[in-house]
Amino acid sequence: MNHHVHVHVRLVLVLASALMVAPVALAAGGHSQLQTFFQGQLTDAEYQKKVFDRVARTWKQPSARHAPGPGKKAIVQAMVSQDGKLISAALLMESGSKVWDAAALTAVKKAAPFPRLPQGYTGPALEVHFHLSWTVTP
Repeated sequence: MNHHVHVHVRLVLVLASALMVAPVALAAGGHSQLQTFFQGQLTDAEYQKKVFDRVARTWKQPSARHAPGPGKKAIVQAMVSQDGKLISAALLMESGSKVWDAAALTAVKKAAPFPRLPQGYTGPALEVHFHLSWTVTP
């Protein structure tokens, strides 16, 4: 009997953080936020940070007028092979902005190849969800 278990490991880092890339705040009073969710049994925090960093570096934020509305975001589902190659990347949820959605998908594709999956990870591939949203600064 094969039980497929999804364990959501949440790694939330704001792009404007000093550890990542330069702040991406715009005159419109907000910033983009990238969150990554690793499916399955991957718990290696160092690997998760490397994947996050690669996408954060390739993210080219569209102008604020193309930012999604409150509560909306683009979610890109990526499948990564054991050797780090991007098997597939697809838009799982649209943000309501075609420009924002295209930028999110492009960031994930350009970040590939990713680092080789950690030795302790036994699955044939890793599913990762990248959430890109817009946060308004009060």
